[in-house]
Amino acid sequence: MTDEWSVPGWVVLAALAVLAVLVVVLVLALVRTRSRHTAALEGARADAAALALQVEAIEQRLAEPAPAVRADETEYVVTMLGRETGPGESDEPAPVVPAPLFADLVLREGVVQAASLAAGLRRALAPEARHRIRFEMKREVKRARKQRRADLRQAKREYDARQRGAVENAA
Repeated sequence: MTDEWSVPGWVVLAALAVLAVLVVVLVLALVRTRSRHTAALEGARADAAALALQVEAIEQRLAEPAPAVRADETEYVVTMLGRETGPGESDEPAPVVPAPLFADLVLREGVVQAASLAAGLRRALAPEARHRIRFEMKREVKRARKQRRADLRQAKREYDARQRGAVENAA
């Protein structure tokens, strides 16, 4: 019995070693990915908990009645634009919107604007719109190419006519 390995035996050992290294690398990558995902999930849970606390605080503030404006507190209007009364003359007091309601109105308006922007982008980036734009661009490029060729031919005709005129005048 000899202790020599045949060439196919070495090939099998090398393949097994490469396979073992690949398995170790894949296991390490899986462990790293799982730990990253676990950390991201924990962060998302913490964010969700913080947002839930904020929502509860906002709901509590909205549930509380708005503080009444005392008579000694004067509301001032910075401008009289669009009014026909003179400065210092006031027909009616300016309406006062509570801060939570104002914040709610501003946020709703922002959400509406964001939604309309998203809808416009979705429509503009739709495959039909991109295809139509691509078609129109190709058509415009062809038209411009034809126009340049026609201009070049016209310029060449005029140049040749001037050259013939110069030769006839010289003779």
